[in-house]
Amino acid sequence: MKESLALFGKDPWWVVGLKTLLIFVILVLLTLFNIWWERRVVARMQHRIGPNVHGPFGLLQSLADGVKLAFKEDLIPKAADKVVFVLAPVIVVVPAFVTFSVIPFGPEVSFFGHDTPLQLTDMPVAVLFVMAIASIGIYGIVLGGWSSGSTYSLLGGLRSSAQMISYEVAMGLALVSVFMYAGSMSTSEIVAAQDNLWFGLILLPSFVIYTIAMVGETNRAPFDLPEAEGELVGGFHTEYSSLKFALFFLAEYINMATVSALATTLFLGGWHAPFWIDHVWEGANQGYWPVLWFFGKVLFFIFIFIWLRGSLPRLRYDQFMAFGWKRLIPISLVWIVAVATMRAARNEGVFDEGFGSNPQFWLIIAGVVLVALLLSFFLPEKDAEPETEGVAPRAGGFPVPPMPAGGAVRGAAAPLVFRSDATVNETVRDSGVSNG
Repeated sequence: MKESLALFGKDPWWVVGLKTLLIFVILVLLTLFNIWWERRVVARMQHRIGPNVHGPFGLLQSLADGVKLAFKEDLIPKAADKVVFVLAPVIVVVPAFVTFSVIPFGPEVSFFGHDTPLQLTDMPVAVLFVMAIASIGIYGIVLGGWSSGSTYSLLGGLRSSAQMISYEVAMGLALVSVFMYAGSMSTSEIVAAQDNLWFGLILLPSFVIYTIAMVGETNRAPFDLPEAEGELVGGFHTEYSSLKFALFFLAEYINMATVSALATTLFLGGWHAPFWIDHVWEGANQGYWPVLWFFGKVLFFIFIFIWLRGSLPRLRYDQFMAFGWKRLIPISLVWIVAVATMRAARNEGVFDEGFGSNPQFWLIIAGVVLVALLLSFFLPEKDAEPETEGVAPRAGGFPVPPMPAGGAVRGAAAPLVFRSDATVNETVRDSGVSNG
């Protein structure tokens, strides 16, 4: 057992209780803030004002919406499985809170006179614990859609399960290189391994793949296919109302914070000060200052979520699934082989001397190449050559006119020309058609 893991398991019961209460309060307040922040940012992107009435700058708007939802009438459809219908939101929201138990907020501090790390607990497989608990929350979405007794809700739940399988595989593969490079699955030890250089730079493809997969994992735009309004009315939560409806969205925003906190922990140095501030100010990584750095990085990822929602349209379902299986997963496998090769070469002393003796340099070069290959998916495909030959009509069928020379006509349509009544009557007489 390493020294960082030895710090845990020694807190008295009241310290554990206070930490648990603080995590709960922070997540609830962070959810209220994120909802307000999202509405304000998207309003600015769309040249609107956004919430500005309830409280200073409209900060109490989220609280007002939550209270309104709690007091709304709670309806349960006749065709619903009532027990599962009620339990589904609970199954979604409880894992969202539990996953934060292994996220490190800062170093060891004095907490009411007791020295303790700013983390509830840690374990040798903490990252796997987060992914396992987060996967349980998907069952709540699937069961909520199934138990509603609605076809659209069922389709939304099935989409969610397929989406979870596709993007959790890519997310898990993206984390393998982090485990190999840090030599541990413990969150506190992974943060300690990034004391000098963040993994987001060294393991760039893993960082990009995880960032894309975490958007798909949380069902956020442009990957919000389980609740695609144009196809599924409202998706898996169509039949929900009142507090149960609010729990689904509470879980969504907490999951946003969870995957953002995990990305901060695994790729952006966790609670370490950004931009090498600690080289100038020695106290930047001591005391409670690291909590500020940690939440600053988390809010950066939350802003990415909001930015994507306000700027990108929803993907088609086939595009979404093809991107996960045909791009993210193969590139993740290639990257794992590259990282393992570099680690083995370093252990064998290949990089001890000569040009490019630092293996991190070669990892960054390989990472940039793979990221460019990954982003090539978003480039528009070249149009196929148009067919100019006419199609022979089938026997007894209506003749199909040939395509125009040079392919389909592009650009603005030809202007409409309205003929006078006299011209129309003359055309009818010439054709031999009578009104009688």
